[in-house]
Amino acid sequence: MAEPQVLRSLAEIAEHYDAFLFDQWGVMHDGRCMFPGVIDALAQLAAAGKRIVLLSNSGRRASYNDRRLAEMGLDLSLLAGSVTSGEVAYELLKARSEPPFSELGRRCYLLTRFGDLGVVEGLDLELVDDVDKADFLFITGVDSPLKTLEDYLPIVQQAAIRRIPAICSNPDRIAPVGGHLALGPGAVAEAYEKLGGPVTYIGKPASLIYDACLSRLPGVARERILAIGDSASHDVVGAKRSGLAVCLVTSGIHRDAFAAARTPAQVAAVARQLGEEFGAIPDFVIERVRL
Repeated sequence: MAEPQVLRSLAEIAEHYDAFLFDQWGVMHDGRCMFPGVIDALAQLAAAGKRIVLLSNSGRRASYNDRRLAEMGLDLSLLAGSVTSGEVAYELLKARSEPPFSELGRRCYLLTRFGDLGVVEGLDLELVDDVDKADFLFITGVDSPLKTLEDYLPIVQQAAIRRIPAICSNPDRIAPVGGHLALGPGAVAEAYEKLGGPVTYIGKPASLIYDACLSRLPGVARERILAIGDSASHDVVGAKRSGLAVCLVTSGIHRDAFAAARTPAQVAAVARQLGEEFGAIPDFVIERVRL
């Protein structure tokens, strides 16, 4: 298998793709500010006729995410679509047409980021503040960096007594926040799973979220789509499972792994090692988004 190609700029390969799926946190921004060059890169791609879909494991609704991106300076008219795992989860909970969603009760214990209730508005759920009264856990966000995993352990330990089902709409275990790596909702779900709790994950690397992205790109062949993300376990694995080429950004959550890599050969070797660890090797590697 060929080594991942190390890029200085997306311009080196842009002609080979008609559409681009961009991860958000760690690739476009750090949760607070856009990274330098990202907005210009997206504008140039759009001007060249490329279609752009933003993909995120954010547990929030897509509309919330879009407002945040606009506040950071992104022109939303550049996009062919914006998909969040939170939006996919919302649609599945609203439809309740298939297991496990069709089997869930209505009493929900919600873990959300700083009290955001937009993730459940219109879902006909009864929010409860006592885990013992809940039919299921809905893990959409955590109050990081203010809280750590230890703050959430009493909740999952109590839920594990009855092993009530959990829905996690953001599988990320860690997330870049303001230049630092902080707790992600996926870590709480993982802790519950280790205690024997049944968890359904929605988001990368599962195919559901990629199907939602592809629905925004009618007529574009999969081999003409490039996914760009910073997580070997989520972005690379998810894209490869869905038959897409993928470029791994080295300045995101794996930045420590790449810290000692000085030459393109060393960068490619680290990317391959990560790929072998998680079962999918990226096609390309780039330090950050630039065109």
